[in-house]
Amino acid sequence: MNVVEVEARCRDILKTVSGTIVGKDEVLAQILAGLLANGHVLMEDYPGLAKTLIARLLGQAMGLPFKRIQFTPDLLPSDITGSYVYDQKNGRFDFRHGPVFTGLLLADEINRATPKTQSALLEAMQEAQVTVEGESFPLEAPFLVIATQNPIELEGTYALPEAQLDRFIMRITVGYPAREDEQQILKRRRERRTDAAEVPAIVSRDELLAMQRTLEDVHVDASIEAYVVDLVRATREDDRLLLGASPRGSLALLKLARAAAMLRRSDFVTPDDVKSMAVPALAHRLVLKPELWVSKVTPERIVGDVLTKVPTPAAEAR
Repeated sequence: MNVVEVEARCRDILKTVSGTIVGKDEVLAQILAGLLANGHVLMEDYPGLAKTLIARLLGQAMGLPFKRIQFTPDLLPSDITGSYVYDQKNGRFDFRHGPVFTGLLLADEINRATPKTQSALLEAMQEAQVTVEGESFPLEAPFLVIATQNPIELEGTYALPEAQLDRFIMRITVGYPAREDEQQILKRRRERRTDAAEVPAIVSRDELLAMQRTLEDVHVDASIEAYVVDLVRATREDDRLLLGASPRGSLALLKLARAAAMLRRSDFVTPDDVKSMAVPALAHRLVLKPELWVSKVTPERIVGDVLTKVPTPAAEAR
């Protein structure tokens, strides 16, 4: 596959999903960019904003096996990874695979589970494998996680630890629809005559893997790499932060910028591609100083400030 072919497939995916998800084209494009970059996506927003529906429809459109885990306070790590079960007939223990063995996993309301259970996803997300009783079980590629979480101020939530947040290539918010879009949602539900919404598979699992490999063909100039590094280093030097973005943040921003370039049918990254992905890629990796928690300062605002302070490299001649 080449960049033009990938962009055409992505356009078809977005057009198909946006037939049900109204007025959220930018959100859908950002999530698709994260999945093209072979990363895991965290969606944070209030209940009822179609976060779960977005994940399920994207899984259908990309032809991936899809499973959902509803995170609750009593969920156990083995409920995610699977466990050994004794087979009385054969007199042995057999491993029963958990829902993590899939193509696209929806971790719904991930911050309603305890930290111990949340951490059960860490190895799967980072290493694409699960270890149970000392034995490792690989996860078939692609293995992608879309997690949803409610804002931390809502009752019954547990903040994700920094180590787990860092495993997500991006964090995005969905937001309430505009008035006209909400009317369109009601109209389409009425015309559909059912709550269920389905979309056809636009690509196969193998095609998605080929699309992800094409990302490596998107050119990145040395000046763009330097720009990414300068942005990330600027977060570490900001006196409002206890913790800035790590080199994993640099890698995430670079991969997302490549995906953004590919989505606009370009085989090279521009500074605007980097800027468009800076907040989703970096904001969730920043930790504010405790005295600023009650202020109006947010990680998103700090990333915005960094974008204005760090000089933008000159456009590359192609």
